[in-house]
Amino acid sequence: MIDHASVGFAFWIFAAVIVISGFMVVSLRNIFHCAIALIMCLSAIAGIYVLLNAEFLAAAQVLIYVGAVAVLMVFAIMLTTDMARKKLMQTNRNALVAFFGCLVFLCFTVGLLWVTTKKEIWNNGREAMPADNVMSIGKLLMTEYMLPFEVVSVLMLAALIGAIVLARQEKS
Repeated sequence: MIDHASVGFAFWIFAAVIVISGFMVVSLRNIFHCAIALIMCLSAIAGIYVLLNAEFLAAAQVLIYVGAVAVLMVFAIMLTTDMARKKLMQTNRNALVAFFGCLVFLCFTVGLLWVTTKKEIWNNGREAMPADNVMSIGKLLMTEYMLPFEVVSVLMLAALIGAIVLARQEKS
């Protein structure tokens, strides 16, 4: 039996790590430290997925985002000699506009949570998760969501080809 108090405590720990490391991503001066904070943030998001009994999403988060994208960013930063030697100045002249944008987003999110909590559309542990969670996700991806899945893969291939073409044009 899962103790809901310990799950709640773990949630707040993960939430604090996400907020603090997310703030570090946008506020640190050293770009390498920003990448490390991004890895911490993405790992804590995987922890939230585990608490939600979404093991497949947690594994995908760790494998794809933490294991591939973030590590690739760290390698790109380390292999770029100019980035490793000097500290980049990160200044933003639109800090006030960004603050008000974040405030509007926060109010909108809290309002949505307030409305959806009153309607009781959240599961809150009333229904058990299916035992074959990964199998049902795989079936949905290969049956009902096959076309969007393939469209995204073709779009990613087109973006990759476009990046190669742009990179080749800069060298010539």
